[in-house]
Amino acid sequence: MVSKTNNGSIYFNKQRKRWNAQYKEYEVSTGKIKYKTKSFKTEDEAKKFLSTIMYQKENPLYIEHHGIPLCEVMKANLKLKLDTNQITPTQFSRVTRTIEKIEKTPIGSKKIDEITSDELQEYINSQTHLSNSSINKIFQQFNQTFKIAINKGYIMQNPMLNVIKPKSIKADKEVRALTVEEQQAFTEYLLSKDLKHCKYRNVFLIQMYMGLRCGEALALTTHDIDLQHRKINVHRTLTTDENNAIIMGNKTKTYAGKRIVPIPDFIYPYIVEQMRIANTQDNNEEKLLFKPYNAKYTRRTNVNSELQRIFERYFNITDISTHSLRHTFGTRCIESGMAPVVVQRLMGHKDIGVTLNTYTTVFDKFKETEIDKVNKYYLNENLIANNNINYISDKDFSNEREK
Repeated sequence: MVSKTNNGSIYFNKQRKRWNAQYKEYEVSTGKIKYKTKSFKTEDEAKKFLSTIMYQKENPLYIEHHGIPLCEVMKANLKLKLDTNQITPTQFSRVTRTIEKIEKTPIGSKKIDEITSDELQEYINSQTHLSNSSINKIFQQFNQTFKIAINKGYIMQNPMLNVIKPKSIKADKEVRALTVEEQQAFTEYLLSKDLKHCKYRNVFLIQMYMGLRCGEALALTTHDIDLQHRKINVHRTLTTDENNAIIMGNKTKTYAGKRIVPIPDFIYPYIVEQMRIANTQDNNEEKLLFKPYNAKYTRRTNVNSELQRIFERYFNITDISTHSLRHTFGTRCIESGMAPVVVQRLMGHKDIGVTLNTYTTVFDKFKETEIDKVNKYYLNENLIANNNINYISDKDFSNEREK
């Protein structure tokens, strides 16, 4: 049985009990066309292979007669980034989901040389119900894809040049910190519970009083704890691979995420407690501080869900996440008068701009206090003198204005 397509032919090999896909491949180096064969378990797999192999190999014959689907260029570019370590498996999985959403729309199934600026603008405008972050991801995918298409000669003009990125109709979601009162109440709640009744208690404490990301806390091992000097070495994070399975990453979220964080005195006993559990726990060869009994790693979503359940049930608060605990630590650091550059190092931000932008409202709250410090400094250093300052009354000011 032979099934012919425009891309090649498919036939069943009775001896090997496999489906063979025979196709032509254009070799750029020699300029010649060669016939090649690849076998598959099913006929559908063979057909799918033929529908993609030609443009994946940049075969000009296929391009000329069939064109290239938009999303296939996106996928090929994404795979290249993964193979060359430009992105992490987690980023690969995240962007793949974005591409799959685009692929389900009419524009996603079109050939890249058939798409117009008006179609792109219409599609992106239809996505304003999404967050600004999601719109940015979609816009970025289109930009990258059409630039590649230009470079490879698939198209002559870039339709994205005339497309304007719209703003979301949704307000940007802000991660809020706990107030001092909320933090105090939550801390009292945690300290009143043992691990049997609040299994993520020590994760919450580490995040709220040391500023670790949830994945960073869950990646800690007993080897990362320096009890003598009361410090924690943060150098990895739990992440996901391209199949969305949890894996241990070999680095933190950003290069600046690798840092040494001091252990606060009142947190110290709870870290010692967690180390004892890790050292005696079965099937914990990595000596993970937070190793679940029924899985290799703890899911961040489980920790987040438990935190939200606690806040909703006991505090009637619904807008808190594990990242709020980290944000709380950063906020308290700034409120205490800590220098922004120190906050940056403790939080593991890649540059000071991230710190300043993240905590803008907190810095604004204390700007008047900081100005008072400057004025006092001027007086202490005799840069200004009280007896040399001539204060103008409202009446004097009015007289001056009339002149």
